[in-house]
Amino acid sequence: MLRAAAAAAAIFPARFAAAPAVAAAEELRSPLLRVIGTLRDGRGSVLLGRRVRFCSNSSASDTEAAVAEAEAKAEDASAAEGEADSKASSAIVPTSTNIDDCLSVIALPLPHRPLFPGFYMPINVKDQKLLQALIENRKRSAPYAGAFLVKDEEGTDPNIVTGSDSAKSIDDLKGKDLLKRLHEVGTLAQITSIQGDHVVLLGHRRLRITEMVEEDPLTVKVDHLKEKPYNKDDDVMKATSFEVISTLREVLRTSSLWKDHVQTYTQHIGDFNYQRLADFGAAISGANKLLCQEVLEELDVYKRLKLTLELVKKEMEISKLQQSIAKAIEEKISGDQRRYLLNEQLKAIKKELGLETDDKTALSAKFRERIESKKDKCPPHVLQVIEEELTKLQLLEASSSEFSVTRNYLDWLTVLPWGNYSDENFDVHHAQKILDEDHYGLSDVKERILEFIAVGKLRGTSQGKIICLSGPPGVGKTSIGRSIARALNRQFYRFSVGGLADVAEIKGHRRTYVGAMPGKMVQCLKSVGTANPLVLIDEIDKLGKGHSGDPASALLELLDPEQNVNFLDHYLDVPIDLSKVLFVCTANVIEMIPNPLLDRMEIIAIAGYITDEKMHIARDYLEKNTRQACGIKPEQVEVTDTALLALIENYCREAGVRNLQKQIEKIYRKVCKITSAY
Repeated sequence: MLRAAAAAAAIFPARFAAAPAVAAAEELRSPLLRVIGTLRDGRGSVLLGRRVRFCSNSSASDTEAAVAEAEAKAEDASAAEGEADSKASSAIVPTSTNIDDCLSVIALPLPHRPLFPGFYMPINVKDQKLLQALIENRKRSAPYAGAFLVKDEEGTDPNIVTGSDSAKSIDDLKGKDLLKRLHEVGTLAQITSIQGDHVVLLGHRRLRITEMVEEDPLTVKVDHLKEKPYNKDDDVMKATSFEVISTLREVLRTSSLWKDHVQTYTQHIGDFNYQRLADFGAAISGANKLLCQEVLEELDVYKRLKLTLELVKKEMEISKLQQSIAKAIEEKISGDQRRYLLNEQLKAIKKELGLETDDKTALSAKFRERIESKKDKCPPHVLQVIEEELTKLQLLEASSSEFSVTRNYLDWLTVLPWGNYSDENFDVHHAQKILDEDHYGLSDVKERILEFIAVGKLRGTSQGKIICLSGPPGVGKTSIGRSIARALNRQFYRFSVGGLADVAEIKGHRRTYVGAMPGKMVQCLKSVGTANPLVLIDEIDKLGKGHSGDPASALLELLDPEQNVNFLDHYLDVPIDLSKVLFVCTANVIEMIPNPLLDRMEIIAIAGYITDEKMHIARDYLEKNTRQACGIKPEQVEVTDTALLALIENYCREAGVRNLQKQIEKIYRKVCKITSAY
């Protein structure tokens, strides 16, 4: 009688020795076992990335012969049983050579994993001489060879993947050099098929190398190894095997890769004996080759079971980790998909109810609503560009990069205050009052500013003049510009050009660039919301000059009243009227300003403050503000006129009052320290 069919056929396309011929006929009808027939022709696929197959000792053709014999004599049970036994016994090893007589075999190096008894393994043989020897052995009805795992080179870690071609180096080894690199314990393998350099091996039993017989191809003498005797009824042995089976079941439940084999596995797992179970668990595990070789070399069945249990436990942990990773990714993807579907459904519902339109329609409606209120004041050429861009927006896909460029361009075009001007106040007395509130002294400067406002009152507009306030630091040039904006009832915008070396800061970037932005003047108009603000250009004498152009030359177009009527920003690419904008510049040294730019300005020099003016500024402005900033009450400290005078004459003799403010703050900080100590 043949050996009992192994249960592992359920998990991998493989089987152990066939049962009686009738049972073999029934098993052959399953699709799983028909796959095994393809393995004998060298066409089997690699499962789970491992070049291993589980199999029986009989070929598919022999089993079919046994099936035909059994069915032909099904009426005569005893005769059929005897005939099936005789056929199956010859099908165990379909050769005329007794497997026990194989004491000298050709050694085949296995670079990746050892071959376990009962499993298929396809290998590629590059050595033509070795391949020819295998073909001749198969023709002489001695289709057996020894499969031995290759040792790692000294100083290398088998767990680390390197770029070196280890298989190529093995092919170059011959004779004793190759023998030294092989593990002593291997597997007697039957050569089931040879197609080109593709050889399919079937493992039968364990071997141990004793000595070398021939160098090329490497032929060795071997001893056939048998398992040590064991008590199959031992409780510890049973418990260990049950734990291996339980772990395999757990792996099957958690691993989606093996679920197709669950049904057959659960039906036949009871047919395993202990040594087959150990070999099976080690063969299907993803452990490295040294751990699998350790299982192959172990002849004590109990120890082999323990080693296999460790490997399948690791496999279970890997399966759980794989499941958790897959679950996390699936939840993330499903969550994103669910959110996307719900958003699309919500948009569709709102669109049906008339509550909301799609993105492009909503954007177009928003831009049209912005420009509707300015349509009468907006220049015709700007309206034409806006209409063209809105039409273009409807034709573009929302996911395209051009859509974002067009949307941002329309956003800037429609947000600018086209034709929106603030009402100017040319009341000279009102301007005098504001200038006196904000600044003490500077009679000449105030007089010149009031003259400027008076001329604007008679003309009806203050355009056409560019004021440049020049003077040392700290005399209040920036604050005077802010006071002029208050007096004229204009919006105030300040930007500094000190160290500016890029023309694009003034003229804007071309829209072809990623992240392009308009220049400072367009940003100014958007910020203030009117087309006639007062723009203070600070530190104009400190303009830089670099590889990106000359900003001083770009300012000529911006500040010249004859040119800024049609100021062209590179980003907007439509003319903008800046003639209503009042420009006020500040500088410390007018000699540093380029002559073409200086020629377009009207200079108002601020020489500085005398001692009496500094006294009033310190008493009425600086001391009051500093006291409030420090949180000190007026009755807690008193600064006399004598102290202020001594401070001004001995410590603060510069033209401005910035240093005087620092010294007063220093005094009040000392007072705060003394007051907080009590």
